[in-house]
Amino acid sequence: MPTEPLSQKEIEDRLRELPGWSQEGDRIARTYRLGSHFAATAMVVHIAQIQEELNHHSDLSLGYDTVSLTVLSHDVNALTDRDFSLARRVADIAPGHGAQ
Repeated sequence: MPTEPLSQKEIEDRLRELPGWSQEGDRIARTYRLGSHFAATAMVVHIAQIQEELNHHSDLSLGYDTVSLTVLSHDVNALTDRDFSLARRVADIAPGHGAQ
């Protein structure tokens, strides 16, 4: 995928397609709440598998019943299509883990 930084308008347009995700400075972020620590851990493992597949890795935090992601393309220090591809994949698997 291209690594050109997205414009602010492109970022805003893409965020409209990802409910619950928001821009935090130069990154996009989302926290998911799950039903238990076990469910949150299972979701982290699933996200790690996606990140390996895409070769694009977020900052990922596991709480008792939460999973938080912060995404940025570190190679260009900006948001790119890769960040939104990762966010979309995570958003797609979240309901299967019972995440809200």
